[in-house]
Amino acid sequence: MRKRIAIDMDETICDTMARHLDWYNTEFQQNLTKADLHGLKIYDKVPQEHRARVRAYPDIPAFFDDIPVYPHAAEVIAELHERYDIVIATAAMEHPTSFTPKYQWLRKYLPFLSPMNYIFCGKKNVVQADFLIDDSSRHFDGFVGQGILFTAQHNVHESAQVRVNNWLEVRDYFSER
Repeated sequence: MRKRIAIDMDETICDTMARHLDWYNTEFQQNLTKADLHGLKIYDKVPQEHRARVRAYPDIPAFFDDIPVYPHAAEVIAELHERYDIVIATAAMEHPTSFTPKYQWLRKYLPFLSPMNYIFCGKKNVVQADFLIDDSSRHFDGFVGQGILFTAQHNVHESAQVRVNNWLEVRDYFSER
């Protein structure tokens, strides 16, 4: 029986932070960069009066249009798909209007995966998998498999049992399994 890898979408497969920054900087005439967010979430850095608006960006369907895929993500996921059952587990319940845009994004950028392999969820401890690759360690709480923290600006100061910094490191991690 093949082992299963669950993979988060936002900030793990695709660069949603770049989209947040682009939209925020355009809307509020700012120059916030990823470097400014070292160890922080964007909500921790923007003024209080901008937070609700920035949190609402993923509720706008166009937010997910053409968000860039992280380098090597699609090719490594395709390679892993040859040896593992791959599911995409995205916490879409936080932004229910994101279901269709996320679905369309996944179909466009990971066409080799069946839509039956998409899990739109809230808490990821309900996902049955041997591994979970995610940028938010909170999703490892109650998860029965091995959590793998994918480095993002906001989690650089977190400790993790297993951490990967990019998709080539994901490839290396699973080549040893």
